[in-house]
Amino acid sequence: MADQESQSGFVKTTASDVKALDETPRRADGISQIYDGHVFDQSPDSRRQIGVVTASFLIFNRIIGTGIFATPSAILSLTGSIGLSLFIWVAGMLISLAGTAVYLEWGTAIPKNGGEKNYLEYVYTKPKFLATAMFAAYAVLLGWAASNSVIFGEYILNAAQVEVGRWNQRGIGLGCITAAFLIHSMALKWGLRLQNLLGAIKLIIILIIVVTGWVALAGHTKVPTPDNFTNAFAGTEGSGYGIVTALYNVIWSFIGYSNANYALSETKNPARTLKIAAPFAVTFVGILYILVNIAYFAAVPKEEILSSGRILAASFFRNMFGERAERVMSVFVALSAFGNVLSVLFSQGRIVQALGREGVLPLSKIWASNRPFDSPAAGLLEHYIVSIIIMLAPPPGDAYNFLLNLISYPLAIVNVFVSAGLIYIYLTKSKGKFPDWAPSIHATLPVTIFFFLSNLYLTIAPYVPPTPGQNVYEDLPYYLHCVVALGIFGCGALYYIVWAIILPYVGKYTLVKETVVESDGWSRSVFVKMPRDKVQADPLQDEGPGEGSSRS
Repeated sequence: MADQESQSGFVKTTASDVKALDETPRRADGISQIYDGHVFDQSPDSRRQIGVVTASFLIFNRIIGTGIFATPSAILSLTGSIGLSLFIWVAGMLISLAGTAVYLEWGTAIPKNGGEKNYLEYVYTKPKFLATAMFAAYAVLLGWAASNSVIFGEYILNAAQVEVGRWNQRGIGLGCITAAFLIHSMALKWGLRLQNLLGAIKLIIILIIVVTGWVALAGHTKVPTPDNFTNAFAGTEGSGYGIVTALYNVIWSFIGYSNANYALSETKNPARTLKIAAPFAVTFVGILYILVNIAYFAAVPKEEILSSGRILAASFFRNMFGERAERVMSVFVALSAFGNVLSVLFSQGRIVQALGREGVLPLSKIWASNRPFDSPAAGLLEHYIVSIIIMLAPPPGDAYNFLLNLISYPLAIVNVFVSAGLIYIYLTKSKGKFPDWAPSIHATLPVTIFFFLSNLYLTIAPYVPPTPGQNVYEDLPYYLHCVVALGIFGCGALYYIVWAIILPYVGKYTLVKETVVESDGWSRSVFVKMPRDKVQADPLQDEGPGEGSSRS
């Protein structure tokens, strides 16, 4: 089997490759091996359960969690005016569309489970395996599902007309994330079906808000109709901290445009599915977000928006339909949050499993397993535990904002490197590097540069001190989420030093990336400990990036 090897070891697979792959001798434990870092994603059709509709809902469900219901009040407070608030939402949508294009190119070029991990490894090959270790820390130590679990508890308590406290809110949030974990661990197909159902419910809720907003614009409300659009830019705050924090809130509301990229090994015709699902879902959501904000401003006075906090959607329904409608709306928003938690666990569990399958994590065999329910239960469990820890740690008033920023800030850092890597491919491909780079859709250089600069701004600006009264936290330092995020990446760097430098030196081996195909058809890359003398005797192991080495 002779195939040209790319810079990272990803190759296109032909029919003859598949035949040769099937004929590769298997070990006694049922695993066939292919060396040179080649990655053949020969996932069987029986494993590919995600089509265009499910992929669209994976993205739709991940994007629409509680952001559009919980963040507009904070965004208005940070920007100071209705006009600038809407402008920030438009800017966030443009950044997200640019990100969608960037991830489309990566996803159609490398259609495998794992998302950003694959993309960073493809470009950042020196120091060897550093990108893998740092991304592993980012994926394993962040509890993405925590924030929407907290909001689930807040809206359920609001519906029950119970005062929100630290522990009753988080206790209900714990029940939310536990239910999501059990569903995805024990009933994978039903979990996907439930995600689709909740996605449909979210769509119905948002369409109701949009249509109701048109009614409010006509002056039909149960309270005096506010006049928020006259002199819409009155009160505008122009501080850098306020704008960047408002953008974080908007981008948090759009997080999920890359969600389908994490499960491409389980997707039918992944390139075609991704090309249809991602642009449709993100564009549709972006338009709905703008219309929902207009609806809020049409029905709720500015002062009430500022005081409503994270239950603005409930206030909107109270002003339009009365108090009973407010309680019903709170239940629907809670269901929306639950759908987001399901979607987050689905994707993050697979990232942990992918890292386990490669042998990057300690106790990798556990995280790589599909036992006992033929699902990535162990990977889901890891993210479940981390999310609970992060959910319970912050003080009550700052919990949601801290969790939101702790996710958004490191994601901006990752996006800087993902987009910079794509820019590097654009600029060097003509010089003979990345000869196998053949995505079926291109983001284009200007769009990629725009996404890069946007995320670079989001990475640097949070260090500018806020003006008085604009600190997003009540008790925490304004920069705490930045420090914690950098600490997480620092943990990845320390792990790299131990895992890839110290232990190999002491053990007299070299980490080598291989590919194995299991007896059930799943392919995976693994890091193995190769005796140093054997590696030195093999000239292919030391070839530089993009040299096109091959082996039969």
